Amino acid sequence: MFNIEEELKKLPVKPGVYIMKDKTDTVIYVGKAVVLRNRVRQYFRKNNKTARIEKMVSLIDHFEYIVVGSEDEALILECNLIKKYRPRFNVLLKDDKTYPYIKIDVKSDYPTVTMTRRIVNDGAKYFGPYPSVGSAKETINFIKEKFQIRQCKNYKNKDRACLNYHIKKCLAPCMGYVTVEAYKKQIDQIIMLLEGKIDNIKKELKKDMENYSQNMEYEKAAEVRDRISAIERVVEKQKVSNISENNIDVIGLYKNEVSCVVEIFFVRGSKMIGREHYFFEELKDMEEEEIVSGFIKQYYIDKKDLPNKIMLRYNLEEKEALEKWLSNMASRKVELKSPQKGEKLRFVEMAEMNSKITLENKLKDKTEILTELRDVLELDQMPTKIESFDISNIAGSFIVAGMCVAINGEIKRNMSRRFKIKTVFDQDDPRCMQEVVSRRIKHSLENPKGGFGTLPDLILADGGITQIRAIKAALEENNVEIPVFGMVKDNHHSTRALINEEKDEFNISENLFNFITNFQNEVHNTAIEYHRKVRDKEMTKSKLDYIDGIGEKKRTALLKKFGSVAKIKEASIESLCEVKGINKELAKKLKEEL
Repeated sequence: MFNIEEELKKLPVKPGVYIMKDKTDTVIYVGKAVVLRNRVRQYFRKNNKTARIEKMVSLIDHFEYIVVGSEDEALILECNLIKKYRPRFNVLLKDDKTYPYIKIDVKSDYPTVTMTRRIVNDGAKYFGPYPSVGSAKETINFIKEKFQIRQCKNYKNKDRACLNYHIKKCLAPCMGYVTVEAYKKQIDQIIMLLEGKIDNIKKELKKDMENYSQNMEYEKAAEVRDRISAIERVVEKQKVSNISENNIDVIGLYKNEVSCVVEIFFVRGSKMIGREHYFFEELKDMEEEEIVSGFIKQYYIDKKDLPNKIMLRYNLEEKEALEKWLSNMASRKVELKSPQKGEKLRFVEMAEMNSKITLENKLKDKTEILTELRDVLELDQMPTKIESFDISNIAGSFIVAGMCVAINGEIKRNMSRRFKIKTVFDQDDPRCMQEVVSRRIKHSLENPKGGFGTLPDLILADGGITQIRAIKAALEENNVEIPVFGMVKDNHHSTRALINEEKDEFNISENLFNFITNFQNEVHNTAIEYHRKVRDKEMTKSKLDYIDGIGEKKRTALLKKFGSVAKIKEASIESLCEVKGINKELAKKLKEEL
């Protein structure tokens, strides 16, 4: 269960976008924040709010957030997510033409740089979106100030050059003063600038500056020098969206000693439209490249909307094989890219930063739960390994037990165990519990490195006082000391509290209560599912299963030859003896038993 107050404490002091959702997991509001912690907390504090915000807050069941690098990036991402989800409380931000782009008509002999809100498939290059008209115009003005490109809207040959040529803001292509190649060299530099390839453009400009100096064209060299300085000072970066990449996935990974999370960002139509994250436990001994390769194989195997490129930090050993596999599925080329610099690298870094925050929040939850459990129950050590047991039967028939394990606050389904009761033949749950726990303890005492592993730090019984005492009896029987507490339910079969042998109930937080509820439900379901399996198997047995001398192979052969137990009963001794393994004596016994 999502605890809003607890989640508010985890919010980072970073810019980003927050996503409010209702009980049906529908996005009802998307907003941006310079500081996520401050902004999101405001919604849940008592202050003067408009009726619309009051209504929205009343519907919030849980929220998510994505951390970005700046307020501008948050603004762009906010717009992309609003266009994707169309939240009911974002009615003022549903215009598809909210943000501007910069356009360069590269097909023209002498391209110009303009602002537009509309992207069309006309062969031009588009850059953006920019967070505001002002920021787009500022970038265009900077380009026109530092590069000598034409600024007139309608290019045509003229009788004389305009003022821009004389003040050195245009090379006057209208007068034929510059070749197409020389003009496009400037355009290439502008494109590199807008794509964030600053090192490339600086390298080219420095080369030009040196050439001018060697030719003693010092005025031109000074102009290039000033251009380099200006570029270093004023470059507006577009990290959240880059129009040159319109269909990519970006994978970020963060791993620590106990867990790992993979974060994947989706960029479609040159806009980041969302993200997902996946946790992988106990991968401390696995290399990052191996984790990412395994993730790609699992994640994309059933995907229909494959991207053109997948950006990631690592240059995978299986890169070529994965690209071929993905390309075959997509019926087009799909590439794995490991950017080393520029906007694409920053995209990967942003995914990695978010994966780290996601994992840290999850681990913080687990640590807080275990710390609280230790303090509330006054345990001597942190309960890093917890086990629970439950008995299941119907009126003393088909008696079984289930065991569940939690490691570091995480329920481990692969460590669940199931038991058939061997020494109790009537409905006596405490005796069954004592038998099961005693058997489980002996496994660890005899083989600590076996399937059951080491002994637990804490045992939680699915039940009250009698179950606690039964487990303690099993521990005493094996000379083992482990703290034991009960998980009790109310009259509606819902988890009510933790109790000790003296019937004392413990006050616990909502987070710990949710963990206990999930743990109790898990062990209960494990026992119930095994009980059903044993019961169904027993009820589907035929009379042949209870005849000594008739094993699985002979039973199968008899049924294959005669078709049913009824026809086996009607068959003659001679016919029965025709079945492999059935002699005259066994055939007679078979007839008598049936």
